[in-house]
Amino acid sequence: MQPQAKPLNPNFSSGPCSRHPGYDIAHLDLSTIGRSHRSSVGKAALSKACRQTAELLGLPEGYRVGIVPGSDTGAVEMAMWSLLGQRPVDVCGWESFGLGWVTDIIKQLKLESTRIFKADYGELPQLSEVDFKHDVVFTWNGTTSGVKVQNGDWIADDREGLTICDATSAVFAMEMPWEKLDVVTYSWQKVLGSEGGHGMLILSPRAVARLESYTPAWPMPKLFRMTKGGKLIEGIFKGETINTPSMLAVADYLEALAWVESIGGVSQTIARCNANYKAVAAFVDATPWIDFLAKDPATHSTTSVCLTLDASPEQVKQIVKLLDAEGVAYDIGGYRDAPPSIRIWCGATVEASDVALLMPWIEWAYKKIVG
Repeated sequence: MQPQAKPLNPNFSSGPCSRHPGYDIAHLDLSTIGRSHRSSVGKAALSKACRQTAELLGLPEGYRVGIVPGSDTGAVEMAMWSLLGQRPVDVCGWESFGLGWVTDIIKQLKLESTRIFKADYGELPQLSEVDFKHDVVFTWNGTTSGVKVQNGDWIADDREGLTICDATSAVFAMEMPWEKLDVVTYSWQKVLGSEGGHGMLILSPRAVARLESYTPAWPMPKLFRMTKGGKLIEGIFKGETINTPSMLAVADYLEALAWVESIGGVSQTIARCNANYKAVAAFVDATPWIDFLAKDPATHSTTSVCLTLDASPEQVKQIVKLLDAEGVAYDIGGYRDAPPSIRIWCGATVEASDVALLMPWIEWAYKKIVG
């Protein structure tokens, strides 16, 4: 029978993601609206965004946080174009975005001393074969495949190269071994459910040392320039952005950070993601016609949960459309490059009660479409 109770919030999109519980745009501090980002109030808001991010994430001493253009993609591109080329590169890709970084390194930067570690959707490459004398580029959590690295144990403590980690659907959702990560990128619109368009770039002291000691052979676009006269432009990491940011988006991000602080910090956002994932896992364990796209349970994402069904690609599309039409779940179709699947965002801004209410609706839609 058709379930009666629906999720109170049907927004399960993997980006832009659902707003946090209790979100009200009226709560935003709009004192910076209409003001220059270089004004005292503008700089103060941007500086607070960097400072509060570092505090909430518990970053090690000397790590820097900057706001950059182009969302997570812009942050990753900025890091690769600015840092790569001094050493050989090992790049790992097991879903769309990671494979995109492979393309950039091979076809755009044209780095010949590059080794590629690929895996099909649902699996991880052989991370044990990565050479940490090289620079290493990888995603922490494959947003389009639902496959994450289990932890940072595979990353060498005595690495000579830099680790560049695209962690857009992992930061604020998963434990991050910061000491093993030299560059970490994410965007506001993922786990925190804030606005898109701005990226966050976190640099270790080792990454800063590379920037100040190495100049790439290729021309550097203005938006990517982080040094001047061989020294880091420290202002970027104190709120003096390279280009003009949206101060409305900054206000929204600060409100999201305030929410994280109000619920008890990152330990609680991680706990919320885990609870959401468990609500899906319980249903999958009890249902024979649905499974995780990720093959190894240890690699199951707790944010971008991707599921395969015993159904044809067209039937999967019909199920997604039916749930949308019923106002039960919006935007849960699998990524366009992924195998036919559904993708349920289980990040920190989603309520476990809503995930639990969604599961019977998926079963109802499956039986209605597939039989």
